[in-house]
Amino acid sequence: MTKKEIVLTMVNELELPHSTAKDVVQMMFDAIIDSLVDEGRIELRNFGVFEVKRRAARKARNPKTGDRVSVPEKLVVTFKPGKEMDQRVNSGRAKATAAQSTARTSGMTPDSTLVARSHSG
Repeated sequence: MTKKEIVLTMVNELELPHSTAKDVVQMMFDAIIDSLVDEGRIELRNFGVFEVKRRAARKARNPKTGDRVSVPEKLVVTFKPGKEMDQRVNSGRAKATAAQSTARTSGMTPDSTLVARSHSG
C-alpha cells in the first residue's frame, strides 16, 4: 500500500476532502519522523515501536569487485510490531496459506481459486 492509497482510503471511508486527507497523512508521518529525531523512539500502542539504533562500523565486500570496503557506523530505524498487529498479520497469513494450500491440492492457482469462487456464487 502506498501513501496515495492511504489517502484515498481516508477520502472514501471518512468522506474527507482529498487535500485534507493528504495533509493529515503527511502530518502523521512528519510527527513520527520528528519524534524519532528528537527522542529516538516512538511507541504506538497495539501497533508497534519505532526505534533509532546505532549500527556499528564493519567490513564488507563489494559484490562486483570482491574488494573489501569499510562501512561506517550509522543510525538505523528499527520497527517491532505490537502484539495486536502481530496477531492480526499472523491470522491473516494463516488464512492466505490455507487458501493457497487448498488451491494447490485442487490443481488451481490462488488467482484461479478466486475466479472460481466469484463465478460460483
